[in-house]
Amino acid sequence: MRTSISRAAHFGIAIAVAMAATQAALAQSAQVKRGLYLVNIGGCNDCHTPGSFLGKRDTSRTLGGSDVGFAIPGMGVFVGPNLTSDKETGLGNWTNDQIVTAIRAGKRPDGRMLAPVMPYNDFASMTKEDALAIAAYLKSLPAIGNKVPGPFGPADKPDVFVMTVLPAPVYNGLPPPPGK
Repeated sequence: MRTSISRAAHFGIAIAVAMAATQAALAQSAQVKRGLYLVNIGGCNDCHTPGSFLGKRDTSRTLGGSDVGFAIPGMGVFVGPNLTSDKETGLGNWTNDQIVTAIRAGKRPDGRMLAPVMPYNDFASMTKEDALAIAAYLKSLPAIGNKVPGPFGPADKPDVFVMTVLPAPVYNGLPPPPGK
């Protein structure tokens, strides 16, 4: 009788452990799905997936780093970095909290600030739970080894396609294209 109670107890413990693991996996899955949703509505693919700004997004390299730089007068050119779990060229060595800090405060783990083209000021009011969901999603992405070029200082000559952010008076004062 004692052996049957012991076996029943062990079986019950095994079922409880399996159920807890399943619940944890489901919670993680829900968090990753939430992160995917937030990344998509937040427009992260636009700046961090190759081809997005050129009209042909490369879905085989989702969030693997852009092929377009943003020029900000007086600051230089910045290319959207690799956000995949790659340890050499992406966020693979970043903790979830470091990713949350970058999203919400624009601060990298090394203390440098992200380029102002990253809308961290807009994301500052995002809940920590939502930012953690984004971090969970980014950590779930397959690693893509892609070191983006730059950043380029104001005097550097970038070797990528560049989009320039111009104030309205400068943009509106540009001459029309030839033939117009």
